[in-house]
Amino acid sequence: MNYYLNKLMIYHEVHQMERAGFSIQKIAEHLVMDWRTVKRLLLLSEEAYLQQLEAPLGRKSSLDAYEEFVREKLILYPATSAAQMHDCLKELNVNFPTVSPKTAFNFVRSVRNKYNIPKTEPQRDFSSVPELPYGQQAQVDFGFYNMSTTQGRTKKVQFFTFVLARSRYKYIYFSDTPFTTESVIDAHEKAFQFIGGQPLEIVYDQDRLFMVSENLGDIVMTAGFRAYVRSSSFTTHFCRKADPESKGKVENVVKYVKQNFLYNRSFRDMETLNSDALAWLSRTANVMLHGTTKLIPLEEFAIEQAFLIPGSQLRPNQ
Repeated sequence: MNYYLNKLMIYHEVHQMERAGFSIQKIAEHLVMDWRTVKRLLLLSEEAYLQQLEAPLGRKSSLDAYEEFVREKLILYPATSAAQMHDCLKELNVNFPTVSPKTAFNFVRSVRNKYNIPKTEPQRDFSSVPELPYGQQAQVDFGFYNMSTTQGRTKKVQFFTFVLARSRYKYIYFSDTPFTTESVIDAHEKAFQFIGGQPLEIVYDQDRLFMVSENLGDIVMTAGFRAYVRSSSFTTHFCRKADPESKGKVENVVKYVKQNFLYNRSFRDMETLNSDALAWLSRTANVMLHGTTKLIPLEEFAIEQAFLIPGSQLRPNQ
């Protein structure tokens, strides 16, 4: 479809929905647009909008060279978020320019509009809870994902996620075999090494443990794991969805990992996957502005680290 005709059709659809009584927010959600763009279009007459479309284009975007890559990626994986596309461009292009998340979002959206590639917005899963003191709590969760291998097969991977409740500083670890008591303990130790300490408390969503795997639900209740906890400096807390007051869950890190890191990524081997995961944490997950706190996890972690139980008091590695 002609680019300008497509833009004009969007303009008319916005005005048509507004006349039908839809709010700006509802129009934006339906057409996968920013609400500010909807508001701007509603303020423009058709004549003024046509003049804008016919006006000479301004300076070229620094991202124009990546338009074809983004278009092909969106056609293959239409659910790709702008945040993941931004991360993918940084990962695969050493000379990718430094741009803000907003610039990347606008660029990906412009490619979607230009080539008519719609996207169903995924819902991020957050719990509205008061901010906790630094160093008080972390959340551990588990997930699994079916990845496509470079040989065209399917590979199921399991992963452990750890997030500090206050700073939202994250750590993830992947395994291609089911977690055992020993490997769950090892994953905790890797997380503590990554953050250089321990929080006072770790929260586990009991429903998710048994939903992901009955084995995981059993592991955290075993004598071996409980002995590990007793020899460590942190306490544990198990919550259920039916008990929201005790939950304290910050965010669904598992969903974030699936949507922003794993989606459309090919599996090569476990060493590569875990190495890529660490690179993603340092490139995106821990350095981009957090959607809820509006703060950068790495900068908040610089404060929180001083409140963690220091490494000298940690349990020695097995």
